[in-house]
Parts: sequence; C-alpha cells; structure tokens
Amino acid sequence: MMRYRRGADLDLENAKLDRAVARRAWQFLRPYRALLLLYLVAIVVSSALGVLPPLIFKRLIDDAIPARDLGAVNLLAMAAVGVAVVTTALSLLNRWFGARIGEGVIYDLRVALYHHVQSMPLAFFTRTQTGALLSRLSTDVVGAQQTVGTVATVTSDVLQLTTTLAAMVLLSWQITGLALMVLPVFIVLDRRLGSRLKQLARQRMHLNAGMSTNMTERFNVSGALLVKLFGRPKQEAAEFAARAADVRDTGVTQAFTGRILFAALGLVGAVGTAGVYWLGARSVIRGTLELGTVVALAAYVQRLYSPLTDLAGARVDLLTAMVSFERVFEVLDAPRAIEEAPDAVGLERPRGLVEVDDVWFRYPSAASVSIASLEADSSAVLDAEPGPWVLRGVSFRAEPGTLTALVGPSGAGKTTLSHLVPRLYDVSAGAVRIDGRDVRTLMSASLVDAIGVVTQDAHLFHDSVAANLRYAKPGASDPELEAACRAARIHDVIAALPDGYDTVVGERGYRLSGGEKQRLAIARVLLKNPAIVILDEATAHLDSETEALVQQALASALEGRTSIVIALRLSTILAADQILVLDGGRIVERGTHDALVGGGGLYAELYETQYLRGVTPDAAEA
Repeated sequence: MMRYRRGADLDLENAKLDRAVARRAWQFLRPYRALLLLYLVAIVVSSALGVLPPLIFKRLIDDAIPARDLGAVNLLAMAAVGVAVVTTALSLLNRWFGARIGEGVIYDLRVALYHHVQSMPLAFFTRTQTGALLSRLSTDVVGAQQTVGTVATVTSDVLQLTTTLAAMVLLSWQITGLALMVLPVFIVLDRRLGSRLKQLARQRMHLNAGMSTNMTERFNVSGALLVKLFGRPKQEAAEFAARAADVRDTGVTQAFTGRILFAALGLVGAVGTAGVYWLGARSVIRGTLELGTVVALAAYVQRLYSPLTDLAGARVDLLTAMVSFERVFEVLDAPRAIEEAPDAVGLERPRGLVEVDDVWFRYPSAASVSIASLEADSSAVLDAEPGPWVLRGVSFRAEPGTLTALVGPSGAGKTTLSHLVPRLYDVSAGAVRIDGRDVRTLMSASLVDAIGVVTQDAHLFHDSVAANLRYAKPGASDPELEAACRAARIHDVIAALPDGYDTVVGERGYRLSGGEKQRLAIARVLLKNPAIVILDEATAHLDSETEALVQQALASALEGRTSIVIALRLSTILAADQILVLDGGRIVERGTHDALVGGGGLYAELYETQYLRGVTPDAAEA
C-alpha cells in the first residue's frame, strides 16, 4: 500500500532514472556510507540466515525424529532458537541503521533547504505559495529519504529470492518450477489492481489537500474572524462535511480495493503452497522425496512470493524517491538574486549617513527570483523580463541624526525606496551608500545590524512578549526590555497583561491591538539600537493620544540616528528635517514643510486635501 501511495501523484511507468539527480542524491548519502555499508552487510547476513530454519526442520523431520535421537532433537531445536534470536537482533539492528541513515538524510535536506530559503530575496517570498514551499520541506524530504529504504528492500529481496530459489532447486527443481508457475498471476494482479489503487490514492491526496487548505484558511485568526463576521459557521460546517465525506468514501473504496488485491495475492500464494504440498505429498508417497523436504519447500514458498511482488514495484519506488530529490534540488538550485560580495567588508561603528545616488529600480523578472512549480499556476512559464521602472533617477542625502519624510500618492515608490536601503532589493542602476560605502559591498550581517525597520503591518511570532522583543537582541536583559518598552510607551500595557512579559501574544500578535503591536515593534527596534531607523507608516494604527506618546518617545530615542519615515500623519511630517515628495518614481519636490507648502506644488495639494484634513490615502505600493 505504501508504494501505491508514494507513486500516486506521479506518472512513473515510462520514466527514466536521472543519473545527475542520482549523483547529487548520493552526495547527501555519502556522510552515512559507513553506516550504509554496515546496513547492507547486516541485510546480507539476515537473508542468509533466513534460509536455515527450513533446513533445520527438514533435518528434524527426516533424521532426528525417525532415529528417535533426543540429542539431535535438542540440538536442532537450540539451533532454530539461536537462528531466531540472531535474526531478531539483526532485524532490530537493521531498523536502527535504516532509521539513523534515513532520518539523517531528512535532517540534512531540511537544514539545507531552510538555510537556502532563508537566504532568498524578498521577491522570492512575494511570489511563492507558502504551502507549496512547506511541502518541499516536509513531504518531499521524507520522500527522498525513501531512497534508503528502497535500496535496502531491493538488496534484501534480491538476496532472499536468490538464496530461497537456490535452496529450493537443490531440494527439488520440479516443485520449484511448480511454485514459479503462479508468478505471472502475481504480476497481472499487481499491475491491474495496483493501477486502480494508485488512482484512488491520487484522488484521496487531492481531496485531502483541498480539505487541509479549507481548514488552514478557516482556522487562522483572520479566516475565523471573517466566518463569524459574515455569519457563515453553518455553511462552512456543511461545506467541510461534504469534503470530509468525499475523503471518507474514497478511503473506504481504497481500503476495500487494497484488501481485494492482497486477498487475491494471498489466495494465489495459498494455491502455490497447496501445489507444493500436493506434488510433494505424491513424491513422498512414491518414495522419491522425503517428508522434511516437502515441509522445507513449503516454508520456502512463503519466502518466495513476497520479494517477487516487492521487486515488481521497486523501480517505481526508486523513481518516486528520485523525483522527491529532484523537487528538493529545484529549490536548492533557485538563484539568490542578492548575494554577498566575496570581498564584502563589515560596517564598523556606523554613523548613519545615507546617500541615494541616481537610483533607478524595477522589480526583477519572475524567472530570476521564483520557481514555476511554487507559484499559484505551476504550469505557467515565468516571465523573463523585469517589471516597469518604479524609481527613476532618485537622489538624496540623509545626514546622521536627521529625519527624512517620504510623502506622495499611492504607488509613487516610497516603500520601494525604503527597501533599497537595507538591501531587500538591489538597485537596477545607481547606488545606495551608507557612510560612503555601497551597500552591495557590505557584509549582510553588519548591514542588518546598522538598520532597524518598523513596517506598517508589524509581525509578531506566536510567542511571549519577551521572546518577540529578544528577537532583535537575543541576550537582552529584563531591564533592557523594560527600558525599550518604556521608551515606546508600551511598558504599562505589558505589565497589565496576565503574565506580563511572559504573556503569549497569539498568532501574529492578535491578542494585542493594532496600536499595541506597533509600539511593541518600535520597542523591538529600539532594543536593537541601530544607527538608521526606517519607519514605514509605523504610527498609522495609533490613535492621536497614543501617537503623541510614541512621537515623544521617538524624538528622544532616535536622537543621533538617521530616520527615514514614510509618513501619512501630519505630526510626523512636521518633525522632518527634510521632506521628499515622490510621484511616478521621481522626487518632484524636496524641502521643509513651510517651504513646500508655500511652493504651491504637489506637496501643498496633498497637505490641503489629505494631511490637513486628516484623511489618509491607501499606503499600499503599486
């Protein structure tokens, strides 16, 4: 049944083994080659020992019992027990070897995948389906691990089949031939009912995937809230019941079909065994064969049919594992659009001078940052052309300790510009410099340490308040946490929670209000103590009173740091040392608030229609 499940969603009947993938797969198995060798040796010994019990019982029946030799009976019984004990020990040892190698490969693949995915640029995550990516880290790495089991099974089956046939031929080639006559029936049943089982397994996998997607979307906080707000619990329950019923019905059909297959195979095996006894009994009566030989042959028949069935599907098992490796390698081979330069240098004691020099930018092509199989339409051909120009010849200078406000209509390029400073994307032309050094020449770690970012949608992990804060500074002490939270005007709120700083905030911080999450995110950045702070509408969710408190905190906490703020609130703009007005990817105006209002340009219009009246436009970037 496992073989039919593993190959259910793959058409492998006409597939060929990709040797390049096999060679790469071996690289993950190489660290375990000593264990693998011991594993195979244990399998060989176990297979050889499996031939002995029927021969022992043959001697017992043909020699010891007729001779009434109690010593021989005792000796043979002890030999049978000894073989059983050693075989059991080898079975346990094989299980440990298989688990150690297989789980080790899973571990290595998962760690390699996770590390590679974490190093991918932001553009990769904006296009990739999270569920499809998680499938590579869970289902596919486990499927790749089946390579070890398949190799071991094939080795064991071949040895078992070889030794069993050799022993049977030596005992009676005529009865061996009779036992092999039912082999075509095994193959026909396996092919026909096996195909049906694969179809049912494929159907059930798709139905399960749909049911899982339904649950995932409804069981997160946003989905559950939407269901309640629109009053659809009964309809959702009915829809889920229908999906679950389809899974149930398919499962019943699959289980029954599987039972038919294995019952039929068992029946054929029983017929073969009966044939051995029939022909063997006749031979015993005629005096051409001994009774112990017939018993031994009947025992060998039980060892003959199982490996024959397994070997018929071994190719599918191996190809399925190789496809899983191929899917894992597809992600590992995905290019990282942003790479650290080999001669990158660290940014020591950053002052916070930010220079944007004639920057042009357009988002990279889908083909350069994504994988088709991880996108919503996995069959689509990814566009090889980059997107339209988002920034066009942008230049400005932000001195240390100053606040620069970015304003403009939606889609003007404000958020995109802020993403270039921490190098979430690389510029298409021009340069972004910090303290006179191009960010592309800096070590990633030092660049990250120098910059703190608070986004409009502050993300919190499903963990305690303290753990979310220490994400910025793992070794921070409790007094440091409290100081940062007091500066962000959030300490009193945290202290009032049931467990204080140990309170779990819930998925994405849903146990906190929007303003509380924003202040906690600001505290997290203050704890990091960066030289440059980027606030992307960081005060958008705050009420006027809370915003005033945070503005006071920021005024003192950001002193001596460079601040770049995408601002929709008038209070933020008024505090800026310089205001950059973006429109169509260009800086169309720059200056102080008073100078720009008096200029009568786009800023004056925005001030009159939006900021002055307190109406905030959509901050989403086009």
